[in-house]
Amino acid sequence: MAVPELPVPTWFVGCGNMGGAIVEGWRTAGIDLSSAVVIRPSGTPVPGMRTVQKFDDAGLAPQLVVLAFKPQKLGEVGPALNPWLTSQSTVVSLLAGVEVQSLRERFSNAGKIVRAMPNLPVAIRRGVTALYGEPLDPDSQRMLGDLFAALGFAMWAADEAKFAAIGAVAGAGPAYVARFIGALSDAGVERGLTREIAGTIALETVLGTAWMQATTGEDAADVARRVASPNGTTEAGLAVLDPELRDLVIRTIEAAARRGAALAAEAKSGSLAE
Repeated sequence: MAVPELPVPTWFVGCGNMGGAIVEGWRTAGIDLSSAVVIRPSGTPVPGMRTVQKFDDAGLAPQLVVLAFKPQKLGEVGPALNPWLTSQSTVVSLLAGVEVQSLRERFSNAGKIVRAMPNLPVAIRRGVTALYGEPLDPDSQRMLGDLFAALGFAMWAADEAKFAAIGAVAGAGPAYVARFIGALSDAGVERGLTREIAGTIALETVLGTAWMQATTGEDAADVARRVASPNGTTEAGLAVLDPELRDLVIRTIEAAARRGAALAAEAKSGSLAE
């Protein structure tokens, strides 16, 4: 597969944790970033990309704009950015909870509006990205799909509800997995292991299990059954974990989804603020 190309010019408006993760993933994938511009008030440089502090200094009107700032900045950034957009500009928003309709109201000059919800492992090209937006022509949809597929697994959602569901699981998921790795490490320390050894064992166990399941195609329940011998030590542990884990994770994802819905309502009412 050929290396995807960024439209020229591409603007990154802001470049925080997620924007930086995308940039790093694209750089690792061999995507040419030399024509891309980062606009951020701090002026903090992004390696390999031209960085400016004001839209006036960004150059030609963008073909692609990636919104990579905090949602709370939308009310401030929207009026400043919109005059620079044209019917040829596609706006890709990473802003959590801000729906297409709210984005369209603020970026009326844009040709198309698309939402993207990546997770942090896009930095190492093992991420998950949900995509949803206004209807695109086939070439534009293929271009965006290829750019995000270069960062791992990318899929177009059928509607904004499905997009939000993917985001609630995959977008926040790395934090929850990291917490589990930390808890597994803590359990090892409780059993007398050093923090360093327990952390390594926990990390490698999660990594190895995920990789094994990905390469074999086994169902997660089947993997657990293969590890747990009848009346054995693993089964004794699962007897504690199983009654709580599923409902706990469901409640966790529901909490993330509720916050996403609240952000969407705030964006619609224009009440997003610092």
